[in-house]
Order: sequence, then structure tokens, then C-alpha cells
Amino acid sequence: MPENPDELIRDLLRDRLSSLEIERLQRHDKDAGRGRQILRLEQERLGWSEPILLCLQEHLYVVEQADGSRVVRCDCGQEFGDYRRNWKEAALVHERDGSDGEVYRGPRIADPGWSILREFYCPGCATQLDVEVVPRVYPFIFSFQPDLADRPEAEEAGRSGP
Repeated sequence: MPENPDELIRDLLRDRLSSLEIERLQRHDKDAGRGRQILRLEQERLGWSEPILLCLQEHLYVVEQADGSRVVRCDCGQEFGDYRRNWKEAALVHERDGSDGEVYRGPRIADPGWSILREFYCPGCATQLDVEVVPRVYPFIFSFQPDLADRPEAEEAGRSGP
């Protein structure tokens, strides 16, 4: 299947597509080069000289630095350290009572004696990066650790992988 036009994927990444256009994309087979296309477009948008190896989640990327180290970086340029460590440890954290009615209402209200709502923000741009509802004193959740140990060095803009 041919690659989708760059402009369509740019609009998808910037949340500019209608629900009908998104549904059309979802109903078709994913084109084989979509992952590489997204990495290329994000590399162009951000303008970093260091290659993006992986889109970790919205606003966060794993980037390979000139010395070969791989770090988590926000799209504002703020670095959170080695990708094998939980980036949340370097983020700004706001903890609040989950039963304040802002998120959960009615029977779904969190028991304030049991849980806490944690919001993680980038120290560089104040973008909210993640939210967790966890038992009090629970450690930060490490969403996932990508397996990049055996990944070859960045191969131009069309790297292997997603």
C-alpha cells in the first residue's frame, strides 16, 4: 500500500483531522513505512540535529546524542536523562486529592484516604505529560522501557523499526 501523503500525517500528528478522516485512516491497513514517516516528519518539525529513535509518547522522544547516549527529550528540548530510567523522576510533579470532583464524579470518586492523583509536567515548557491515579506512597509508574540495546545506530532518516 502506498505511503500516505506527508501533509495528511502532519495533520494527524497535530490533531487537525476530523473524526471522519481519522476513521478512514483506521479502517485501512497501516502502510509499512508509517513509523519511519512519522519519525522523519517529527525530526523535520522539531529541527534537532540528533536523530529521534522513537516517539515515546505525546511530546516525548528517545533521541540519540552525538556521544551515542540515548535520552528522553520533550519537544521543547528539555532532557529527562537516560531512556532506561523513568523520565517521571526528572519531571515536575503535582499531587492532589483525586476526589476533588474535577476528574471523577459520583460513584467513581476516588477515596482520598486510598489514592492520589499525580500530574507530571515538563520543567522546560510546563506541558502536562502524564497523569496517574495510584495508591498513596506508590512509586512512579514506569510506563515502558523500549528495547533499543541492540538497535543499530540511526540509519539516515529511514531507520528500521516503528
